[in-house]
Amino acid sequence: MSTTPRASSPETKTWTRETDVAGKRDLWTALKRGFRGRCPRCGEGKLFCAFLKIADHCDHCGQDFSGHRADDLPAYLVIIIVGHLEVPIALYIETNYSPSVALQLAIYLPVVALSSLALLQPVKGSVVGLQWAFRMHGFDENPEHGIPPV
Repeated sequence: MSTTPRASSPETKTWTRETDVAGKRDLWTALKRGFRGRCPRCGEGKLFCAFLKIADHCDHCGQDFSGHRADDLPAYLVIIIVGHLEVPIALYIETNYSPSVALQLAIYLPVVALSSLALLQPVKGSVVGLQWAFRMHGFDENPEHGIPPV
């Protein structure tokens, strides 16, 4: 075994706390901007070009959104949020007032459907803001070698 230290290549960078401070992105700001449907970087440009279609890039600062991968997470989160809000209300009404099943269906189905549709776009924007803040899925300016761009 050799005890001589190996020379590191010029491409290798050692992570330190000081090197990461300049590149830190504020998570809560990115989440709020995404929730409002705005660019997570500048907060000015539109994040969506249609109801659930993410724009290719920010029209204000030029941030590329093509690398996002929100997939099914927004729908799962909306189901959890709406379920936690609507089910306790429905159980309270059922146990205290016992309305007919037809009346319950006439009230709960539209309320659940409309609240789910109302939350879907803001939650998807927040997920994209989260990905931007954590530099996930193509939002990193310096992707690792060997990983193709998304």
